[in-house]
Amino acid sequence: MTTRRRFLQQSALVSTAWLLPSFLKAAGAKLPGGQRRLVVLQLSGGNDGLNTVVPFRHDVYTASRRSLALPKDRALLLTDDVGLNTGLVGLRSLYAEGLVSIVQGVGYPDPDRSHFRSLDIWHTASASSEYLETGWLGRYLENECTAPHHVLEVGPTLTLANKGERLKAIALSDVGHFYRSTREPFFAQLAAHAEHQHKTAAYLYKTMAETYQSAAYVKEKLKLPEPVAGYGKDELGKQLRTVSNFIKSGLDTRAYYVGLSGFDTHSNQLQRHERLLRTVGDNLLAFVNDLKAAGELDSTLVMVFSEFGRRVKQNASNGTDHGAAGPMFLIGGGLKKPGLFNSMPALGDLDANGDLKFSVDFRSVYATILRDWMGADPAEIVPGAIAVEGFIG
Repeated sequence: MTTRRRFLQQSALVSTAWLLPSFLKAAGAKLPGGQRRLVVLQLSGGNDGLNTVVPFRHDVYTASRRSLALPKDRALLLTDDVGLNTGLVGLRSLYAEGLVSIVQGVGYPDPDRSHFRSLDIWHTASASSEYLETGWLGRYLENECTAPHHVLEVGPTLTLANKGERLKAIALSDVGHFYRSTREPFFAQLAAHAEHQHKTAAYLYKTMAETYQSAAYVKEKLKLPEPVAGYGKDELGKQLRTVSNFIKSGLDTRAYYVGLSGFDTHSNQLQRHERLLRTVGDNLLAFVNDLKAAGELDSTLVMVFSEFGRRVKQNASNGTDHGAAGPMFLIGGGLKKPGLFNSMPALGDLDANGDLKFSVDFRSVYATILRDWMGADPAEIVPGAIAVEGFIG
């Protein structure tokens, strides 16, 4: 029995998928802007979920975080019991508009607290004990797309999530530099080889030819951006501004990938974490307003995740150590269930390490987005993803 088939049978995704009601509008609806697209924002380092979506009334929270717990008057209220970190003013504004769904307690069985391994698991949608060499969006690219630019990562390197076996996405920071690089005589000469007897060389030539063509397409379609207020001068602001420009230029890219690092808050967390979240919230507000003005918001879904949450109890350095489950944010005009999507994991029922137990398998969120937002069959893209009737829509 293959590893993938065994995972299909054993994954907790099968047993947890039914816990999720619909959170996206029907996939068949025609939305402004044409092709639906996904924007993935990765918060690297392990974002502290409990100080992001804050259970300020819970006794375990306040007792476990004597200097880190945020009281009610320092949270942006969502309900009488839950609020957002004060840095997330921008996200709170979007939440009030009905453009945010907060999925709490997202994780996976047997969590790994290594940054590298946990990111691998999220990127590949594998089980904790399974090692895959292709990413979930890379497999989407191979199964549903025809060109590398259909998945674009804004940054200098390509994340594992965006690598397929035969087709890989494109990572770029500057369109002009990317285009000029592919026009170097040696690159252009290699890209011109359509066939080669050696399998590895043939794959290389094919990849270069596809990249060469995608570079030309992106440069041809890209329009000069109009100045848009609200974006920060930080790296995330630049990335989201670039993605917005791609979208408004009419690129047929179906998934974009951006990221912000710095969330490994082992010490002196309080002010540092708030600054990071302000960067996230303010730039997302600018991005959403930008797309809304262009008529592209209803065809865009933003998914925000981090590789794990933090320990419930603070450490001796006024920070938090690596934990397990945490929140995901879904942002856009196509949400079926905005607001607090589900209840917070039980703070009175922690695992042996003192971490939150997951209640939603992240792969079920991937599968839902693939099937009901992007119109793809998740069975070959996300190992273990079983399309359940009535799951969404």
